[in-house]
Parts: sequence; C-alpha cells; structure tokens
Amino acid sequence: QVQLVESGGGLVQAGESLTLSCAASGSIFRSNAMGWYRQAPGKQRELVATISNGDRTDYADSVKGRFTISRDNAKNTVYLRMNSLKPEDTAVYYCNANVLDYSMRNRDLWGQGTQVTVSS
Repeated sequence: QVQLVESGGGLVQAGESLTLSCAASGSIFRSNAMGWYRQAPGKQRELVATISNGDRTDYADSVKGRFTISRDNAKNTVYLRMNSLKPEDTAVYYCNANVLDYSMRNRDLWGQGTQVTVSS
C-alpha cells in the first residue's frame, strides 16, 4: 500500500518554529512533485509550498521568507520548516505527493493532515 505519513505538528507561540515531515512509503519507484497545503477552519484548502524532483520550489506569498520546503529523495520524504509563525498560520497541514509506483502508475497521494496551532 502506498501512503503518506505526516508528523511534526503541534501548538506553539507566535514567533516560534516548527518542522513538518511527510514520508511516502510502499512500492514507490520515484517521487515527483511534493508539497504542502493547509486548511484553516471555514476556509478552503490552499497551497503553501511545492518542490519538484529537481528541487524547484514555489511558495504562497503569505509564507515567503518564513517557510522552507525541502526533500530527501532517498527517503521519499518532504519537509516544511516554518519560522516566525503567526496565528494566521493556524490550520491543518496536508502533505501531497505525486509518485510513480513499481507498476509504472502515477499516483496522487494525500497525507492524513497534521494540526498546527499558533497562539498569540
């Protein structure tokens, strides 16, 4: 079974940092684009950051300069380092990955979500 498992959420105060991790497991031949999305209560899910398998990154304007996305292809893992957190960053954060399995099928995967809460 191919799946994504997230970790690293929690409760922090404004100005503090957190790092989220997301590992893809199962019969994965290659991970392609990976990314993080978030959904705050009463709002639509929004893109936070993405990274290609060539390490090209893209960020939402609201997190540029504060968040850094990175990946370890050997571990099929993507990270999100979040610095200078603000209360408006409070949301459930979801990992997303496009992977190629050993049957040469493209799979679009989502993690279960991890809560990030930033208090003022």
